[in-house]
Amino acid sequence: MTELHFIVEESHEGCYIAKAIGVDVFTEADNLSNLHTMVRDAVRCHFDKGRAPCLIRLHITREEVLAVSPARHAPSRQTG
Repeated sequence: MTELHFIVEESHEGCYIAKAIGVDVFTEADNLSNLHTMVRDAVRCHFDKGRAPCLIRLHITREEVLAVSPARHAPSRQTG
């Protein structure tokens, strides 16, 4: 394995959670700098010596919620 990809999400509590794709490796940290350290450590612990990937890619996602103003409907046409 040359690369390992992680999906990183910010939790509602403000910490970051990283989950590897295709491998059971996950970790969390209070900030992105600490997350980098924690991800490296988790990867080293998971793989045997010489089997760890050369690259780790973090795909950082974040959720945003946008309010939409009420739609203004055209007046309904009555047929009759």
